[in-house]
Amino acid sequence: MARSRVSPPVESPTIPKKLTAEQLASYKNNGYLLIPNALSPTTVSALLSETNHMLSSFSLTDHPMTKFSTGEKDSHVGDDYFLTSGDKVRFFFEEDAFSTTGELTKAKHRAINKIGHYLHELSPQFRKATFTPLHREIAKAMGFKDPRVLQSMIICKQPEIGGRVPPHQDSTFLYTDPPSAVGFWIALEDATIDNGCLSFAKGSHRRAPVTSRFVRKEGGGTGFDDVAGAKFPENLETQELEKDEEEEYELGEVKAGTLVLIHGNLLHKSERNLSGKSRFIYTFHVIEGENDYDGRNWLKPPEKGFTRLYESS
Repeated sequence: MARSRVSPPVESPTIPKKLTAEQLASYKNNGYLLIPNALSPTTVSALLSETNHMLSSFSLTDHPMTKFSTGEKDSHVGDDYFLTSGDKVRFFFEEDAFSTTGELTKAKHRAINKIGHYLHELSPQFRKATFTPLHREIAKAMGFKDPRVLQSMIICKQPEIGGRVPPHQDSTFLYTDPPSAVGFWIALEDATIDNGCLSFAKGSHRRAPVTSRFVRKEGGGTGFDDVAGAKFPENLETQELEKDEEEEYELGEVKAGTLVLIHGNLLHKSERNLSGKSRFIYTFHVIEGENDYDGRNWLKPPEKGFTRLYESS
């Protein structure tokens, strides 16, 4: 009798330990970098499980039902629930999760746009996924002297109602003088053209100055003000668009577990998710702790300050 064949065990992909010279050069030239298998399938599964637990267990009692606006409708969130979320884990709804009379049209776990903004401290699972050897090595390779972690979020991009995010620069929302923000964007599910993957204006970080910043207004709420300080990071070789030239965007479809590095000046966007599949991701940002982060920024540092990615030497 023939013996049955036993399939060999499937090996988990090797997690990179640092950027290669080629990857670092690509990031510096293009303003973004896709790094597959930055998180193991086991870690991704655990983060998805934790995300789904949070989405199903948070309470609607006394929730202000704050919606997160992507800016498509010239409105930006600025209530107290949002402005005091820098050291908490809070839940923000999709704009299109409500009827015209203000009632939820989706189950709560399918109505949330994002969860933020202190997951890297208050969630053990997401803290572990933030302070990894790879992330520390990336920050060192980029030349950070005192990298600080802030604004950690799960962005859900819900099926059928996931909102479009127009072209923007992360340093607009996390302004330092000079600009220093870098986004660490991690796919927890496959991100495709169908469910709203990112698109990047390749090299725009060297052409697009940060001209506005998202701030707290003196009379309350939030808005955009002109940048009075530096508009590009230090030691960045800048370029100019040719007259009448427009930025072109490249799709960034990625598999779950991929890390996407995004320069703070880089123009990037994502389209609506009209598909039946969610596009869950985890993202946090790093800024240079030695640069000026003033009190006008919408996100206030926790009492102990923004968390160090690693201890500076």
